[in-house]
Amino acid sequence: MTAKVTLSFADDTIADARRFAKREGLSLSAWMDQAAREKALREVFAAHAAAVGRAGLDLESASLADAQEVGMVDDLLFGGPPRAA
Repeated sequence: MTAKVTLSFADDTIADARRFAKREGLSLSAWMDQAAREKALREVFAAHAAAVGRAGLDLESASLADAQEVGMVDDLLFGGPPRAA
C-alpha cells in the first residue's frame, strides 16, 4: 500500500534529493521513501544501543571473548586456525 502525502521541503533539500535520486536511478518518491526508512532504522538502532548501554551490557567484549573461545576450540580440535568452509 502506498500513501500519497503532501510535504514541504527547503529548496536546497529538494534540489539535493532530486540530484541524489537521479544519480541512483530512482524516482524522487522512491529515493525519499528509502531515505525516510533509513532514518527510521537509524533511530531504532540508536535507541537500542542506548538501552544496551543503560543496561550496562558490554556486547563488544562478549563478542571478542566468544571469538577467542572459538579459536581455542579450533586449536584443540584441528590443531590450528579455523578451516575454510
